[in-house]
Amino acid sequence: MKPDIYGIIVFLHVASAVTSIGPLFILMPVIKRLYDVNVDIENAYLSIINVIVRIVMHAGHVLVFSGVLLIILGPWPWYTSWVIMTLAVMLVSAVFLTKGFTKVLRRFHLPGANKNDILKSLNRTSWGYIGLMLIMLWLMVQKPMLW
Repeated sequence: MKPDIYGIIVFLHVASAVTSIGPLFILMPVIKRLYDVNVDIENAYLSIINVIVRIVMHAGHVLVFSGVLLIILGPWPWYTSWVIMTLAVMLVSAVFLTKGFTKVLRRFHLPGANKNDILKSLNRTSWGYIGLMLIMLWLMVQKPMLW
């Protein structure tokens, strides 16, 4: 395999990692502004949150695909401890993304929904997801031999 193709895949992998983490930091000020706004502005902010979640989700798909290509074409076997741990954290983060954002956002307009609790949950979920993404980033960069 040509080294330049492998380099392109590495670049794609790194770019998708940045794209899957970076937009999450935009969520914090958006969530903060949602506490005391009227319905029109609320819907605009919720649209921004939905776009951010979609960007993160699609970047995650590219991240997984490019990661699989790097493992197949690269020097590390599937059974390496950091690869296994990255996959485990990735599965947890996928569940976290689904339950923490999508289901919580669906509850926002339900009658009787406590919007402050939902916003606190979104903020907590955002930081938790950022933490999981940073753990995966550390595993991929440091490549620790855990066993």
